[in-house]
Amino acid sequence: MTVVLVPAARCRRWVDNFAERHGGVELGVGGGVLSGAAPDGSAFTAALPFAAPYAGPAEVDAFVTSMTVPDAWGVLLVRKGGFAIARLEGRETTASKVGQRHVQGRTKAGGQSQQRFARRRDNQARQAYEAAADHAARILTSPVRALVTGGDHGAVEAVLEDPRLASLRDRVVPPWLAVPDPRRSALEQAVAEATSARFQVTNA
Repeated sequence: MTVVLVPAARCRRWVDNFAERHGGVELGVGGGVLSGAAPDGSAFTAALPFAAPYAGPAEVDAFVTSMTVPDAWGVLLVRKGGFAIARLEGRETTASKVGQRHVQGRTKAGGQSQQRFARRRDNQARQAYEAAADHAARILTSPVRALVTGGDHGAVEAVLEDPRLASLRDRVVPPWLAVPDPRRSALEQAVAEATSARFQVTNA
């Protein structure tokens, strides 16, 4: 199974290309998603962004029309040593912060040196997460309806453990974004991916 994030402007072309490759497609709706089945046994499901259920007709244009964006939502990307946060109203970014904090890499040293190094590294990581939480509390304090996250699972969980961010924990929605380095360009890409439809494809 392959997962593809497709922006609204490309959904029609994506479905047309699927039909051309597999000899046609029959569309359906069920379980909150648009589905497509080809004569050769290949299939796909398309989910709306922000985990919204789709219950419209089995038509691509109707599905695209349903790809709305919340009036208030956020993005939180965190890895050790870096974070990127944004608050959006619709498709407009109203506040954002990208930051880097130094966290040492691993060492091959042993014994007490390794233990001291590990403690220092853990302290640096904790300080980086605290900095990310500080900015997230400032940028995302006003209620957001959805939060898209990415980077490193453990790092994001550590940031969301901050009591100030408790209200955000149950507002996290897919997709999880595998961001290697949360810089400004990654934040912009994350916004684009968060507003895209999520196609799960099974090729025969």
